[in-house]
Amino acid sequence: MAEDRRPHLVVFTGSGISAESGIQTFRAGDGLWADHPLEEVATPEAWRRDPRRVLAFYNMRRTQVRRARPNAAHKALAALEKSGFRVSIITQNIDDLHERAGSRNVLHLHGEILKARSTVDARMQYRLPRGGIELGDICDKGSQLRPDVVWFGESVPHFSEACKTVAEADLLLVVGTSLAVMPAASLLDHAPLEAPCVLVDPEAEVLSPPGVARLSQTAGKGVPRLVRYWKREGRLWIPETLMA
Repeated sequence: MAEDRRPHLVVFTGSGISAESGIQTFRAGDGLWADHPLEEVATPEAWRRDPRRVLAFYNMRRTQVRRARPNAAHKALAALEKSGFRVSIITQNIDDLHERAGSRNVLHLHGEILKARSTVDARMQYRLPRGGIELGDICDKGSQLRPDVVWFGESVPHFSEACKTVAEADLLLVVGTSLAVMPAASLLDHAPLEAPCVLVDPEAEVLSPPGVARLSQTAGKGVPRLVRYWKREGRLWIPETLMA
């Protein structure tokens, strides 16, 4: 197979891009997470202690995801791919908004909420086109199903694949993440030295590591703005006039 020489944009997205579609982040002080401390619903210990509560919480989150719609940032990235650019998306988000916008190459570091998986064999996954997971729902091996999400304290199974993808980037675009969750935040260390990196976030001035360009806008404004430049010029670059 011939090597794909198209410009390769690798996009790393966090909760900020989904928040603009109405999906509450766990770091926010209100909304869905307010009455659910993460140690009570998003850890292996919580699952062992009270699986019914964990399932109920993720059933609520699943409903929220299904009601959400892709925003301008999701749509712009999908449009860039459709226009001929090679676009790989690595996301910390467990929703399917990138896919619904039309992106075809999406890697979910922390799992997918619209899937269930076996508690005894993580390779056994089941799509959830409707409804949720209840106690008594079992896999083909007879074990209880759980959300296909990576809880705090669990390993990130696709991290090595994500590192390889970042290492192939011509430009790395980081959107809506605090770069505080490890090991995902260390992905930037795997980018080629010659590949520029830009962070799009309202707090980019504070969050941006050294050497990373900053676009202090929401994902819904900043990402379409960059995409318009790239489509017009036919190449990936960071216009200095935008970094303000």
